[in-house]
Amino acid sequence: MNKIFFQTALLLTAFCINFYIFPSDIRAEVYEIRGYIIGDNGDEAVVDQYLSNALLPCLKRHGVGPIGAFTNAPSDKTGTKTTFVIIPHTDTLAMVQNRELVQSDQQYLGDAAAFFSHGNRDKSYQRISSELLIAMDCWPRVKVPSGVTTNKNRVYELRTYESAHEKLGQLKVDMFNNGEVPIFLDCGITPIVIGQAVIGPYTPNLTYLTMYPSEESRIQAWKSFREHPAWKVLSKVEKYEGTVSTIHKYVLVPKAYSEM
Repeated sequence: MNKIFFQTALLLTAFCINFYIFPSDIRAEVYEIRGYIIGDNGDEAVVDQYLSNALLPCLKRHGVGPIGAFTNAPSDKTGTKTTFVIIPHTDTLAMVQNRELVQSDQQYLGDAAAFFSHGNRDKSYQRISSELLIAMDCWPRVKVPSGVTTNKNRVYELRTYESAHEKLGQLKVDMFNNGEVPIFLDCGITPIVIGQAVIGPYTPNLTYLTMYPSEESRIQAWKSFREHPAWKVLSKVEKYEGTVSTIHKYVLVPKAYSEM
């Protein structure tokens, strides 16, 4: 009974997000951002084995992807060892359905059995920090540049921009949708996903993942962005001033099994 109630609640939530937040002719892509917090005492290799041998292959069998998997780069300053997984879904209903498909997939259950056999005192990670994003108009679909996964030097940034309240958060979304992304592209900052958080620890906020060919190009790209004439104009628009209260930034490198 509890399982049926939970499944029904998830479906109703997905229905409400799709049909009341968005017009009937729009189905926004959604992204799960999972952060497996390894910490100092976790076992990153065990988490990698579970993700690469069980969860990601299962999602791929059911048509979900591309899925990104990342860890902290040497230049990351957060001090928290974390494995990030970014899972795109065509819409919120698909997300709920994909969750149910995973839980009923017998091959997945077999492949993941060893991972889930750990006792309560034997934890490979501390917790999973989760965020649900709705794709924004400026970048409505996940985009992975052709051939990018062959570049072993590539790095990424996962940034979260918090706002003090919902109105300021919506203005920051508006700022992205009306000029910030073209400046990114002109400076060599390549977006993969951009989304506004519906659920997460930092709402109201938006979160985005960007890619760079190398660490050096990442540094240069942001230098170019700060100096870009269009950014200097956009950042001085009165209604956009003070829209971001806190920035969280992870510098990441891809796992060997990442599809991003």
